[in-house]
Amino acid sequence: MIPSGAKVFLASHPVDFRKGPDGLVGLVRDAGADPFDGSLYVFRSKRADRIKIVWWDGTGLCLYAKRLEKAAFCWPRIGHSRIHLSHAQLLALVEGMDWKRVHAVTESRPQSAG
Repeated sequence: MIPSGAKVFLASHPVDFRKGPDGLVGLVRDAGADPFDGSLYVFRSKRADRIKIVWWDGTGLCLYAKRLEKAAFCWPRIGHSRIHLSHAQLLALVEGMDWKRVHAVTESRPQSAG
């Protein structure tokens, strides 16, 4: 189960999907982040039809993997940047939806009548 409330970071550059959890943690470290801080780190394959998510849950290293059979995951332009996602955006991504269209509702005050 993917935890809610954790920070989520998306690597926009594809990675070698032969890497397991230890290899992905190495990429997180190489990027200057702490892979054991409870954040989720999301990686994609070259064709963007597969994703892997790695995180430390406090007791061990977790790995989530998913492959879409007839589509590709919505992904930002390939680069070497790391993108922060909300939990709702992560859920949309995992479902194969366009996570970039998921935004928080801006709070508005009701206007008083009278």
